[in-house]
Amino acid sequence: MAIFSNKNKVELDQQVISTMISAGCVLDGNLKAPAFVRIEGQITGDVLIDEGLILGEKGVVTGNVVTKEMIVYGTVLGNINTHSLEIRSTGRITGDINTQVLQVESGGAHNGKLAMSPLNGNYNHKQLKEEVIAA
Repeated sequence: MAIFSNKNKVELDQQVISTMISAGCVLDGNLKAPAFVRIEGQITGDVLIDEGLILGEKGVVTGNVVTKEMIVYGTVLGNINTHSLEIRSTGRITGDINTQVLQVESGGAHNGKLAMSPLNGNYNHKQLKEEVIAA
């Protein structure tokens, strides 16, 4: 189910964050995490998050991202594979997006290809991880 349509579900930006990469932190390498992550710093490498990712306004990811849910306030320079994606007004994405649900605030920007698969409930996170790793 999409985070945008189910009022009983806690939205991504209200989830308990299990991992935080704070402003000023720089990570060179891939990041893998099992739950919800907030990135305010810079990551150069692929980001594989099982549940959800919030990329803060100062956050920058240079690499591919795979997660179930994502909110982008910052900058992504790479491809994104996710079930649902929100690009906020300060969000910038340069790369291809593959998602089922997309919401873009006025001012949010995406430069790249967009592929939207139908909402059929067949989200396969493991397959998305394998596609990104193979790419």
